Amino acid sequence: MITFQPADVMRILPQIILCGFGILVMVLDPFVAPRRRSLLGWLALAGVLAAAGGTLRTSFGPGLAFGRSIAADNFSFYFFYLFLLVAALTVLGSINYLERDSLQHGEFYALVLLGTAGMCFMASSTDLIMVFIGLEISSISTYILAGFRRKDALANEASLKYFLLGSFATAFFLYGIAFVYGLTGTINLLELSERLAHPAQWTTLARVALLLMFVGLAFKLSIAPFQVWTPDVYQGAPAPVTAFLSVGPKAAAFAILLRILLGGLASAGATSFWVVWVSAILTMCLGNLSALWQTNIKRLLAYSAIAHAGYVLVGVAAGSHEGASAVLFYLTAYALMNVGAFVLIAYLAGNGEVSTQIDDYIGLAYVKPGAAACLTVFLLSLAGFPTTAGFFGKFYLFRAAIHSHLIGLTIIALLNSVVSVYYYLRIVVAMYMREGETRVSTASLPMALRTALAVSVVGIFYLGLFPNLFLTLSNTAGIPLP
Repeated sequence: MITFQPADVMRILPQIILCGFGILVMVLDPFVAPRRRSLLGWLALAGVLAAAGGTLRTSFGPGLAFGRSIAADNFSFYFFYLFLLVAALTVLGSINYLERDSLQHGEFYALVLLGTAGMCFMASSTDLIMVFIGLEISSISTYILAGFRRKDALANEASLKYFLLGSFATAFFLYGIAFVYGLTGTINLLELSERLAHPAQWTTLARVALLLMFVGLAFKLSIAPFQVWTPDVYQGAPAPVTAFLSVGPKAAAFAILLRILLGGLASAGATSFWVVWVSAILTMCLGNLSALWQTNIKRLLAYSAIAHAGYVLVGVAAGSHEGASAVLFYLTAYALMNVGAFVLIAYLAGNGEVSTQIDDYIGLAYVKPGAAACLTVFLLSLAGFPTTAGFFGKFYLFRAAIHSHLIGLTIIALLNSVVSVYYYLRIVVAMYMREGETRVSTASLPMALRTALAVSVVGIFYLGLFPNLFLTLSNTAGIPLP
């Protein structure tokens, strides 16, 4: 019998705070003068900071809650802070963007906060139904955000594609849960780890259930061959939304994947290993090779995001504590460089995001050297240049794979990383080495955006030069117990 415990509420305090502030922003929106709508952004940012404080308070009383369906542990706390970082950078990068393009403030910030709450539920859930609930809270918010520019045909197309394909993926995930329950009589990962403790207990239907759930998560992760929605959605969605989409839901899906493959269903053994191994290779190769031909910077970074999902799968394939820790560290680095790049692109693209071609960035370094320098840092970190967070992120992922004797997979990942340098440097060359008139916005960067960029750039170099603190945190959190 499940009984209510007051401690249970404290173990979901961050989610409660995010939902509370999301509702508050919506309620206050009609009462705020149009010229002062940016105040709602600062209120949303206060909600994110309050949720960070709530996470710190929750960390003093870790444990299971609501009938062992929620886990307040180091693993979930690490992801909470990661989601809150992404939400904070997104809010900072969108305050002036929404004013410039005359978009609704209250709805936007409420959806970001509620979507972040859903991701927190995903990362902390030890029950597959709770995972699904968190997934739906996050998905519904992001479906709406993708089409937030309601008068833009590309945004409408992005939202529709994201919704339709996401619904199919959800059906696969639910069907997998149904198979798991029919075979074992439980959907709790703690109990599944006991009832499927030995490889001999894995029947054909159990493997089918695992594959169905993997397909459902593969959509969120942009894993080949389930990545077809990514370029269109990333291009059509408002750039701050793309920043949020490219990191938040993906990190939440990786949290679930780690809990399932290295926790509740760890005994799957060869089945999960080969699925992840093949997916990693396909995803890396497809993402990097497709990015070589892109002329639109948002589509280029979309294919880059696909490739990076493949790199993270290398750490998952390692199937070890070291691999899980490397995944956590890499996701933090990826959040800083990808969100930073997209919020900067959102501003440089101008009203209506008319300047998103690589050729539009020609000569940017001579007009706005600070913005060009920031974008260069993000791109070099994505490529994995030394002294940046991206370098150490890839280093630890590949080292974990080597320690698990995945030499072939590591070589393929390294070759893909080398290929990626070409298309990242195409943008840098356009900014610094090509002559012509830049067609991106040359207005001064607003303070909120400067703050977001400063946090991202400092974080990239901090993780690249002094990674020990975050390595310790990721090592502590990198045991994804169900």
